[in-house]
Parts: sequence; C-alpha cells; structure tokens
Amino acid sequence: MDKVVVRTPDHYFENLPDFDFAPRYVTLNDARFGDLRMHYLDEGPRDAPVVLMLHGEPTWCFLYRHVIPLVVAAGYRVVAPDHIGFGRSDKLVDRSVYSYQAFVDWMIEFVDTLALENIHLLCQDWGGPIGLRVLAERPER
Repeated sequence: MDKVVVRTPDHYFENLPDFDFAPRYVTLNDARFGDLRMHYLDEGPRDAPVVLMLHGEPTWCFLYRHVIPLVVAAGYRVVAPDHIGFGRSDKLVDRSVYSYQAFVDWMIEFVDTLALENIHLLCQDWGGPIGLRVLAERPER
C-alpha cells in the first residue's frame, strides 16, 4: 500500500468564477495513512444550524458555490468539505485505498473534529450514502 500523499498546488484554485470563499483545513489522523489534510468551506454564523454539503464524484465543494450564499442568507451555517482525494484535500496516490468505508471514516472524523451539531444534510451523488452513514453512526449530531 502506497502511503504517498500529494496536494494540488494552490495556484490551480485562483480566479475561479463565483468562488471567493476562504479555504479552511483540518488534519485527520488516519492510522493507516498518517495525517491527511482535508479542505472545507465554513460560511455563515457559527451558532446557526449546520447544512453539511457533501459532493460526489467527480467534483468538489466548488459544486455548491451558487447554493452556499443562498443557504447562508436563509440563516444557516454551511460546511462544505472536499472529500479526501478531491479539490484542495490531500490525495493518496494508491487508488486502491479509496473505499466506501474510508470515505465514511474520514467524514466521521471530520464531523467529530469540527464538533458539528444540528446537522442538515445536502448531498450529491455518492455524498448521499457517505453522509447518511455518518449521520446514522452519529445520531446525536
């Protein structure tokens, strides 16, 4: 198993249309692969109900760039991560390590690390099965 991790250079994300959001990062401590940096957007009041926006294949949080301002204007906090392997998040070179369980584990750690509560889930593609499994395993969230 190759534990090599790569990052897309930041300049690839400059001047994207309608994407003026500040990047944020959290470090996930994966026992199999070591520390992995996960990118996310966090917009709106910190004490508002959370809308967790999970993208699917083959996109990243950029997918939600037009939805985020509308949801924030409605009084919600939007948290939109890039799954590991996508967007600004770290990418593992060995493609065989990407599994449904790995994505669920990474997202559970992400939700726990940010201590997200009162979550409303908005998903696209396989962000749905990942998000539903995370919330099923963390019903208190």
